[in-house]
Amino acid sequence: MACDISLGRLEPCKDSNGGLKAVYFVNWGEVTGFVYGAGDNTDAIDEVTGTPNAYRYELKGTSSLTQTITSSRENGTTFFQQELALTLKKLSIVDHKQIKLLSYGRPQVIVEDNNGNLFYCGLEHGMDVTGGTIVTGAAMGDLSGYTLTLTGTEPVPANFLLNNLSATGFTVVITD
Repeated sequence: MACDISLGRLEPCKDSNGGLKAVYFVNWGEVTGFVYGAGDNTDAIDEVTGTPNAYRYELKGTSSLTQTITSSRENGTTFFQQELALTLKKLSIVDHKQIKLLSYGRPQVIVEDNNGNLFYCGLEHGMDVTGGTIVTGAAMGDLSGYTLTLTGTEPVPANFLLNNLSATGFTVVITD
């Protein structure tokens, strides 16, 4: 049967860290194709085609990526809900416009965690901003910035990228 597992798993070392380092937004349609890892490894992307830009947003603190598996024996279906919760500090005119554009679009999002893993979210359908806030805070120590929730529904979990973004085929755009 094609859905039988083929490997076991040992208890790993305690050398992993939670949290996100950065996210990279890719405008829908800029990636025109994917080259997957060697063999039948469709869980790892080796290269992308097209001329995609990846707009880097640095993160620190409370941002997270959660992938929820939903499987129905009755319906014979399985899908993966990808939810990205972002906290972006400081309000600005430039960021205000970009947040608005993110909310209107359906970007693909590459998530870099604190272990150096890169995950490609919204591969087939993109991700939608499904909620968020623009907040000034009340007290001096409160957040003045943006919170965003992006959600995607995909047939597979977010793919790993095998190489750094430049080697994969992206032009990384960083703005001060």
